[in-house]
Amino acid sequence: MRLARYLAHAGVASRRAAEWIVAEGRVAVGGQVVTDPARDVDERSGVTLDGQPVAPEEHETHVLHKPAGVVSTARDTHGRPTVLDLVPSAGRLYPVGRLDADSTGLILLTNDGELANRLTHPRYGVEKLYRAEVSPRPVGGAALRALRAGVQLDDGPTLPVRVRQPSPGMLEIALREGRKRQIRRMCEAVGHRIVDLRRVAFGPLELGDLRQGASRRLGSSEIQRLREAAASGEARLSRPAAPAPR
Repeated sequence: MRLARYLAHAGVASRRAAEWIVAEGRVAVGGQVVTDPARDVDERSGVTLDGQPVAPEEHETHVLHKPAGVVSTARDTHGRPTVLDLVPSAGRLYPVGRLDADSTGLILLTNDGELANRLTHPRYGVEKLYRAEVSPRPVGGAALRALRAGVQLDDGPTLPVRVRQPSPGMLEIALREGRKRQIRRMCEAVGHRIVDLRRVAFGPLELGDLRQGASRRLGSSEIQRLREAAASGEARLSRPAAPAPR
C-alpha cells in the first residue's frame, strides 16, 4: 500500500497528516529517507518514523464525553489536559475532528487513519449534531432562516445547515462542515452569543448518557455504521445536481 496510508493504518496520524510527515523527511524505508507519500510499502519494507520502526497495530476507536477545559489535541504546549489523558489505551490514538476547549460533548479518538479521514474530510460530509444555548433568547425567525441558508463568515459562506429551536434560546444545529469555532461564529453572525455548546452526535453515533470525562471503546457494529455514514455522504455529494426547473 502507499506509504501515507501505511502510516495511517499504523496509527501514526490521519492519512493527510501522514503525507505532511513524509514530506518533512521524517520517514525512512529500508534505511533511506523517503519524501514521496505514494511510495509502495508493506510490513517487510522496514518503515521507520524519526528512527523508530513503524508497524500496523490493531485498530481501536473510542468515544469520549469531553469536559470543558480539555483540549482536543494529542499534546498541548501550555500544559492543559488533552483528550488523550482521558482515554485509557496503549494505542497511538488521535482525535477525530476537534471541539474547542470551552465546548463539551462527543469526540472520537482512533488509530484508524482511514476511518478518521472518512469522518472528517468534506468529501464525505458526515453530519454532526450540536446543542447550543444562546443569548439573547429566543432566536427570531429571520436569524433561524439565515442560519439554515448559510451565513457569511470571514473565511467564506457556510453551507446550509439543519437548525431547530426546541425551546427559547436552545438550538439544535446539524452541520457537515468542521471549521474552527464555526457554530460560535455562525451564531454571532446573526446576533446571538453562545452560552453553552455541546456535541451530542457524530453521524449515527449518539452521546447518550455517557458522563463527562468518561469514554468507551466502540464495537465493530458501531464502527461499521460510521463507515456507512461516510459512504452515504460520499454517494450523496457525487450525485449529479437535478436540472433547474424551466
